[in-house]
Amino acid sequence: MGPHSDLFDELRVVTAGGELDLTTVPAFARDLADARRGSGRLLLVVDLRGVTFMDGSVLDPLCAARKNCHERLGWLRVVHHRPGASLVFRAAGLQDCFPRYATILDAWQDIPANRATADRAT
Repeated sequence: MGPHSDLFDELRVVTAGGELDLTTVPAFARDLADARRGSGRLLLVVDLRGVTFMDGSVLDPLCAARKNCHERLGWLRVVHHRPGASLVFRAAGLQDCFPRYATILDAWQDIPANRATADRAT
């Protein structure tokens, strides 16, 4: 399964699966660009739950998409659960730019994974 985009309501979702590395990131970057077509406010969730491996090559397109979303008075949020994605963000010093969300709904509602876990425990 490769990256693909979906649109519902005001939220655009780009979903990726498999490996994101130098050979697959160009397709992922195209999907991010396609999701950002048009004008107006942009709310974008990148769903990486199906990604089995990710390296630092994913950072440039994600950072470009995030910058574009912020310029359009929106946001970009990343959904993932594997430790590899967190490691890539942490190694680049970008964990604050890309906090982890557990689900697309949590990302939509701006409930980071660490807060969602704490909220559900109480």
